[in-house]
Amino acid sequence: MTSLLTLDGLCKAYGAVKVADELSYDVTTGDALGVIGPNGAGKTSMFNLITGTVSPDSGTVTFAGQNVTGWSAAKRSHFGIARSFQVPQPFSNMTVFENAMVAATQSAGLYGREAEALCLDVLEKTELLSKANTPAGGLTLLGRKRLELTRALCAKPKLLLLDEIAGGLTEGECQSLVQTIKDIHASGVTIIWIEHVVHALLAVVDRLIVIDFGRKIAEGEPKAIMESPEVKEIYLGIEADA
Repeated sequence: MTSLLTLDGLCKAYGAVKVADELSYDVTTGDALGVIGPNGAGKTSMFNLITGTVSPDSGTVTFAGQNVTGWSAAKRSHFGIARSFQVPQPFSNMTVFENAMVAATQSAGLYGREAEALCLDVLEKTELLSKANTPAGGLTLLGRKRLELTRALCAKPKLLLLDEIAGGLTEGECQSLVQTIKDIHASGVTIIWIEHVVHALLAVVDRLIVIDFGRKIAEGEPKAIMESPEVKEIYLGIEADA
């Protein structure tokens, strides 16, 4: 499979605090990669480095065969990198459809009927078509999470970054959203998913990495990673010799 994203030796620090410490890994086209780690481990900072909202102190980001390290966030978005955010922040006074159209026009560069067709297709996939004319501010938490997903997909991404999209949902809501994400991945979208709701993550991803203090400490098959004594100690707070 073709490598879609390569992080090579990414470093980023704010004073003495390292949020990325020689961070390196590859994501191939079609992957579903899960990312776990304790709060403050640098997971969201990693997404900021991938999307270009933050520049690394050193290291490179290669995407779709291009060194994009010096590219702006807008240029990376147009090139096929899209993300959701931990806290959904839709344009509350605009409808669900209008929110989707902003992404289709500004990120995917589509207009008119082509943009409308994309938005309607994505809204159907994310189960928000019936809410198309609803003001985004009136959505439930699950609805806002689905709208985050919608806006990211309306950017027509080659790579979809999900940042704790299952957080705060009930078990039933979580299962519903997981099925939607499974369907999106099955359609061919490459995914990197940061999540604390581990059972949701493990239902989708085929590879897992663990980050602590900005450094990758483990990578591999999800079940094996979760059973690793080092991961239990660092991520779950269970001492390795317990």
